[in-house]
Amino acid sequence: MKLTVLLADAAEEANGKVSALGLGWTVTATPTPPMVVILLLDIGWDETDRDIDLHLELVDADGRPVMVPGPYGEQPLTVDARAKAGRPPAALPGTEIRMPMTISIAPGLQLEPGQRYEWRASLDGQHNAAWRQTFVIRPAVTEPPA
Repeated sequence: MKLTVLLADAAEEANGKVSALGLGWTVTATPTPPMVVILLLDIGWDETDRDIDLHLELVDADGRPVMVPGPYGEQPLTVDARAKAGRPPAALPGTEIRMPMTISIAPGLQLEPGQRYEWRASLDGQHNAAWRQTFVIRPAVTEPPA
């Protein structure tokens, strides 16, 4: 199984395709504008028709979870989902099946200027160094003295 992780300003998935605006950025501001994490799962023929557990988390440059306010206090920013890819009728045996997913993240994350962050994904509890996407928060701009 392969996974590609991309960032966009906006995106939606429909009919097995992703339409995106502002795709592929790696630098943004704080507080963060709206963002979408796009996941493209390439599922092997023999891996179809079964549940796949996805875990996505935002971590800082040291690998620590980014904490956000929640109903019971601070909690890590994570997303968990379960997906299942079937075999389309026209697919030839042995064909990889692509399953796109989009995860919208609301604006307003208060991240540290000048720091690097990373969206990390795992599939069925397995991690892979390629299943991540890093981004940087622009350094704070200081006004010159008047």
